[in-house]
Amino acid sequence: MNKNDIIRKLTSRKFWLAIAAFITELIVAFKGDAETAETISGMIMAGATVIAYIVGEGLVDAEKCLETATE
Repeated sequence: MNKNDIIRKLTSRKFWLAIAAFITELIVAFKGDAETAETISGMIMAGATVIAYIVGEGLVDAEKCLETATE
């Protein structure tokens, strides 16, 4: 797995949704309540949004730096 694969995974909503679903199911399986599972799932998705934004902006900034350096 190279750097681009990792970046693609970290910015994938499907990846984060799968992680949130997995953790939610773990909470339910270990007798956690639905409110806790919902809260944690929401926190994961909110964090995923922030991560995707940061990585996306970093890629845009890196592209601009490369364009400036080649001029």
